[in-house]
Amino acid sequence: MNRVSSEEMAQHLKVPVATYNCYEEGKLDIPASILIGIARKLNVDTGLLLTGEESKMNIFTVTRKGEAVDVERRKQYQYQSLARKFAHKKAEPFIVTIDPKKDKPSFYSHPGQEFEYVLEGTLKITIYDNEVVLNEGDSIFFDSSINHIMEALNDKPVKLLAIVM
Repeated sequence: MNRVSSEEMAQHLKVPVATYNCYEEGKLDIPASILIGIARKLNVDTGLLLTGEESKMNIFTVTRKGEAVDVERRKQYQYQSLARKFAHKKAEPFIVTIDPKKDKPSFYSHPGQEFEYVLEGTLKITIYDNEVVLNEGDSIFFDSSINHIMEALNDKPVKLLAIVM
């Protein structure tokens, strides 16, 4: 079993120790990029942390329609993992649904980068002081260590393909 102190893990993840402790205690939602970093530090598969199942595929994995696994990361967003069975991923692909009727999300940041491709609806993403509106078929790639927030516009849910690296 890997024994890693909170201080060592926080340093590896480039977050304050207090923030890391809040992740461990369930006081803060854990961003997917943080889970990827924890998995790498512990030398375990990210799928194990996301779903509780060991990933075994290392050449390819197929996720059929309706087989994506729900992953609760942030209360305002619904995540579905698209590659949970693939071992040692360098990125995590998700389908994310943002419900405009849920509580307004707050700004957050996490190490890494993100790619978002809007499948349905209209998304407003604010990165630092920049507001960008994306419609179906639009995409954005950004440094996720910068504070950002995603919101559904026009009182309709947004569905997007998100890849967290």
